[in-house]
Amino acid sequence: MRKTLSVVLVSAVAAMSLVSVLGASQATAQSGLTWGPCPADSALPGLECTTVQVPLDYRKPQGRQLDVAVSRLLSKDPSQRRGVLVTNPGGPGAGGLIYPGLLAGNLSPQPLPRSVQDQYDVIGFDPRGVGHSSPVTCDLTPEQIARRNLWYPADAAGVRKDAEIAKAMARQCATSETAALLPHITTANTARDMDRIREALGEPKISYLGVSYGTYLGAVYTTMFPQRSDRFVLDSNLGPGGYDLTAMRRVGRGLEDRFPDFAKFAAANPQYGLGTTPKQVRAKFIDLAARLEKSPVQGVDGSLFRGITFDHLFSDVSMPTLAAVWKALDTNQPMPPEPPPANVDNAVSGRLHVICGDSKWPSSVRDYQRAVAVHRVKYPLVGAAAANIGPCAFWPSPVERPVRIGDRGPSNVLMVQNVRDPGTPLVGARELRNAFGARARMVTVDQGGHGAYLLFAKNMCANNTVTAFLTTGQRPRHDVTCAAEAG
Repeated sequence: MRKTLSVVLVSAVAAMSLVSVLGASQATAQSGLTWGPCPADSALPGLECTTVQVPLDYRKPQGRQLDVAVSRLLSKDPSQRRGVLVTNPGGPGAGGLIYPGLLAGNLSPQPLPRSVQDQYDVIGFDPRGVGHSSPVTCDLTPEQIARRNLWYPADAAGVRKDAEIAKAMARQCATSETAALLPHITTANTARDMDRIREALGEPKISYLGVSYGTYLGAVYTTMFPQRSDRFVLDSNLGPGGYDLTAMRRVGRGLEDRFPDFAKFAAANPQYGLGTTPKQVRAKFIDLAARLEKSPVQGVDGSLFRGITFDHLFSDVSMPTLAAVWKALDTNQPMPPEPPPANVDNAVSGRLHVICGDSKWPSSVRDYQRAVAVHRVKYPLVGAAAANIGPCAFWPSPVERPVRIGDRGPSNVLMVQNVRDPGTPLVGARELRNAFGARARMVTVDQGGHGAYLLFAKNMCANNTVTAFLTTGQRPRHDVTCAAEAG
């Protein structure tokens, strides 16, 4: 998901209870959903909400239940309705309750085409542990939250220091008031929740549109429930292992792939004073990161500067803001204001629960020190951060094995992927495509950024191919490449 939209989505995850907003009389039962107004932070035109109860532990289906908040945007033309389109905007840790409203045109420069909205009820939901769906907490401090996802260590000693911080965060997650949920906040369980949503909606199958981490969630669902999967679109794809160690370390390569787009933009706009050639802009990055590490400006050190740069390169529309931030840090002038996201503790905590609970991570600090040394040289922009140690190194062992994505099931998956994606690089998408085999086709798009279909992505070749699949079921006979398009 592009940075501009991801801020909106994370901001939408507030602390109020869905049940208190809908009222006890509008709580749902599996046998008949009752729809009502959405929570204030998710109240967009046409959007209505409900809750579905799911087991905390699917091995004990009659045991403790969790509330999963679900939203829907009804078909614009019921006479053409063919089913439901379940959506996920990525993350993990991001809520999806508001997402159908965003896709329909609220704050979106390129909404879902009317032909898609005619044929589907568009469904959103907050995944378990997030937002209005039995949220988890790690009781994170502002200092822990401020570190974001990319901790850039200066050297091996920095990795060891970060290990102590990571260990404390993992301990907080395991001892918080929501610790009982920790083993069960996983992608496989969220996929099972999706199937409970399908059942509650009374649908024999679901179609799906998932972005970023949502591609892995969709891949897991259609692997676990292949015969209940209709038309599946996966946009900006993780590899078949999901958000595992490999995917995290590939972020270093992702930013290297994407950075030349920004360097070209900054060089073409000399008012920012960042250089007149792409080579000079890259040199400015290296210089600024080193200076800020020694002397932070306005609370931004070298590590945070790298993280800010990574975040803003998810979308071309964020490049002017990023250039202005660089200029402000370079000259110690006020930075452009950005609204702070709401309930960041839950967003970060939910993210940790999923990525740490989905797969086993190495626990040896020395292993991370070696990886950091290699990736610092191989991918100088953020490679050392992508390879660094985090709370997953100290997480309890996963309850179940990761779902193995394979080629068994109907041929009903369409993948769409940008060539220069900083968050989910092309190499991972190709691996997922190979894992799916004949089940999938892939559209590779010669453009940069995170997200290849609609919203902020303007390649009509890609957009038209995906829309045609959702509305007619027709996919390309073979994988295709969409050339770059102007504008």
